[in-house]
Amino acid sequence: MSMLTRTFVCLAIAGSALAAGCASEGPRPVEQLTRARTLIDAADRGGNAQRYAGADLQRAHDELANANSADSAGKFNEARAYAESAAADANLAAARGAAGDAQRAAHEVAQSNNSLRTEADRAADASSVMPAPPPPQQQ
Repeated sequence: MSMLTRTFVCLAIAGSALAAGCASEGPRPVEQLTRARTLIDAADRGGNAQRYAGADLQRAHDELANANSADSAGKFNEARAYAESAAADANLAAARGAAGDAQRAAHEVAQSNNSLRTEADRAADASSVMPAPPPPQQQ
């Protein structure tokens, strides 16, 4: 083999090793999986996320299932990405659930205020319709 060929082969082998090293899987995403699971469980327990952000919560569940599958297959980078996405969707679902509940409560308060205002107007109208008391009699 000529010197040029040897150099080329060595560079090719080194490049392949470098590429393989960059593409290797990182450590198992235990923390990310646990965090996603915890956030999804909290969103499920809250109840409002299911009512106001059911699609987001379902997507979080699906991504967690994909993360678990990838983790079992040893595809830790893919599992990490799915777990992080699941955590983000669970957070979004919980936030939308809280916002929906707050909006519902604000609507109820506005309805109560309107009812009180209507009753106050009726009371004011009723007092203005009553005849004035007769003037005092002079003797």
